[in-house]
Amino acid sequence: MGAISLRNVEKTYGRGPGSNKVIHGVNAQITDGEFIVIVGPSGCGKSTLLRMVAGLEDITGGEIDIGGRVVNKLEPAERDIAMVFQNYALYPHMSVYDNMAYGLKIAKQPKAEIEMRVQKAAKILELGTLLQRKPRELSGGQRQRVAMGRAIVRQPAVFLFDEPLSNLDAKLRAQTRLEIQKLHAELGVTSLFVTHDQVEAMTLAQRMIVMNAGRIEQIGTPDQVYGQPASTFVAGFIGSPPMNLMQGQADGSRFTVGGQTLMLPAAAPRAGAMTLGVRPEHAQLGGQLHTSSGWPLKVEMLEMLGAERLVYGKLGGVDSAAFTLRIEATLTPPKSGDTVQLHVAPEHLHWFEPATGQRV
Repeated sequence: MGAISLRNVEKTYGRGPGSNKVIHGVNAQITDGEFIVIVGPSGCGKSTLLRMVAGLEDITGGEIDIGGRVVNKLEPAERDIAMVFQNYALYPHMSVYDNMAYGLKIAKQPKAEIEMRVQKAAKILELGTLLQRKPRELSGGQRQRVAMGRAIVRQPAVFLFDEPLSNLDAKLRAQTRLEIQKLHAELGVTSLFVTHDQVEAMTLAQRMIVMNAGRIEQIGTPDQVYGQPASTFVAGFIGSPPMNLMQGQADGSRFTVGGQTLMLPAAAPRAGAMTLGVRPEHAQLGGQLHTSSGWPLKVEMLEMLGAERLVYGKLGGVDSAAFTLRIEATLTPPKSGDTVQLHVAPEHLHWFEPATGQRV
């Protein structure tokens, strides 16, 4: 069984006054067969957390449980895990077959067993015609598939992926994402996948762990994390372009930002200083006539992105709040310098405490 339990896991480098705590009491429960993506910006501790699960980093405090065993003191080879790294780490002098079989040979598996496992993994990853080639004869995507094949033949309880797609170009990344999804659907092995790319996180994850500065900001399905971000950090990190976040003063159905009072489609949860969030695609573009309920947006710039356009502008007066609007390319776009009206449905308003950044 590949269930993983992280209980108050901590990591500190160094000792005494000069020590640096990088993981702060992480708690998470991962069920057997689940695909979890750990996502966050560079330096947030996601790779360090993964390496602690793998046994490549010692933990300073807490417990890591894999399959019902506390593995804090176990070596990586004893944890029943297989890891796929950012760099492929293939042996250049060995064929694809030998690269995939090497770990099994070291473990003294029977030749027939090695042959069966390698051929099965090659079939899953469509590497059957490449087994006698050397890594230098393969494309980046093919090398990454070999690295995944080397992990598959181990038949581990847990797969660990440390940003495995970051060395691929955009087209190969999309193809390999699909291959990883199909691989998980076929094998059903518990998987932890680390990335800083939110597209990878949203498309691959059954659940996401969003990390910030060594702490978990939110755990949830992609829909939950996108639709109900737990903090302004999550709201600003997940989504491209990110959620519009405006600090102002709420008073019933009015919200004042940058000297401009915006009429709200539903009353704010409380009066006083608040942060209001609206996703770019959830504001509807109205006409160029001022109405009492519309939010006036002064357009500054437009970007054409094929099937959609991004409209950048400002809401408010002197201390205007920047706002990004996403519209379909089939709509007649406004021009730079125009002031247009925006309308937002009440279910698309997100409220946060300005002091803590936490969702209200």
